[in-house]
Amino acid sequence: MRILTPGSLQLSLKLTVVLGSLWMVFLLSFPEKGWDPTYILRYSWLEYTDADGGPEKVCNCSAILRGEREALEQAKLLTITKDFHKSVQIPDEYYINATQDCSQFKLSRKYIPFPLSQEEEDFPLAYSIVVHKKVQNFERLLRAIYAPQNIYCVHVDKKSEASVFFAIWAITSCFENVFMVSQAVNVVYAAWPRVQADLNCMADLYNASTKWKYFINLCGQDFPLKTNLEIVRKLRSLKGANSLESETMAGEKKWRVSNVHQIVDGEIKGIGKAKEPPPFNLPILSGNAYIVVNRGYIRSVLEDNRVLALIEWAKDTYSPDEFLWATIQRIPGVPGSRWPNHKYDMTDMNAIARLVKWQWHEGSQGSLEAVYPECRGTHVRAICVYGAGDLQWILEQHHLFANKFDIDTDPIAVYCLEKYLRQKALAELL
Repeated sequence: MRILTPGSLQLSLKLTVVLGSLWMVFLLSFPEKGWDPTYILRYSWLEYTDADGGPEKVCNCSAILRGEREALEQAKLLTITKDFHKSVQIPDEYYINATQDCSQFKLSRKYIPFPLSQEEEDFPLAYSIVVHKKVQNFERLLRAIYAPQNIYCVHVDKKSEASVFFAIWAITSCFENVFMVSQAVNVVYAAWPRVQADLNCMADLYNASTKWKYFINLCGQDFPLKTNLEIVRKLRSLKGANSLESETMAGEKKWRVSNVHQIVDGEIKGIGKAKEPPPFNLPILSGNAYIVVNRGYIRSVLEDNRVLALIEWAKDTYSPDEFLWATIQRIPGVPGSRWPNHKYDMTDMNAIARLVKWQWHEGSQGSLEAVYPECRGTHVRAICVYGAGDLQWILEQHHLFANKFDIDTDPIAVYCLEKYLRQKALAELL
């Protein structure tokens, strides 16, 4: 329970009176319409303006999104300037202090306080967000995907610094529909705890509400490419199907599931022992950690005996997040699944869940071998950390989210993308 000081309580009461007065004025102005949020100040108070922005506002986001050379060169110069990077950083302590007054925090950060359409209100979503650092990245992601009808579970790695945990806890405490996972784990790269983090959020979300239609899992360096309304319409068009990478596993990856692995000194290592075959002779498919699945799929993850047996079998494999969800997606009877025949394989480029640029699939424009154009940012573990120069291409894709974004690497890419999405979300109301 948050304890308000006399000063903050007085400010909160004043804010409530002001907003309440505005509400009544607009209701009385349009009595024949009844309650309609589209009349509230024409939503101008929810727009991102230059006055709200930090040093990034010197960039011409419209020109950047059009791929104009001069604007991209200016953005590139800024991203290599130490003073610019320092000026855009928001310390963890800011969030701890700012959220002492939740009403003011949500108002100043322009969180959307009501459903922007009946269509969105009738189609709530459930999100799992796994985070271990970079609170500013997380908060901007949450703001970009936040809608009051949705529900959000946040898993903070138990190894995270105290300032990260308390800042994220403070942020989530300001929202009734955003909560910390009931049981956090120590996440180990390419090991079972990465899956367990999502499993724990899946269970919490499933038990917290029966209304949400689809589950989407994210990490702190993801960012949406679509507005909430666009996401809802994409999901409606699936007609109950799931969308995630699920394809035949390449031969060079099969060692991951044919040998026993254990966590030793905080790292995943093989112990030189062969694994037994998977239960029920299930074919093991290849995929990735990020998925878009319906509520029935999550029910199967939590209750289907075949899936539960597969989960137990997968706990001593390498990088189980890159095959578990893909394999479940091909088990007959799982809601929204596809038949296991390779004719139904789906690549990450065909699925809508996540857009990722792998370094070895990049190439020059017009290259027959390249899957996508070269990264305009930097690479971490062979994954493109997007720069402003990637935005034009990114927004042409059908995916709901992209990975990776990093304010420490290219804050302009995040700034221009979030500004574009907010303007588009509000324009959809007209």
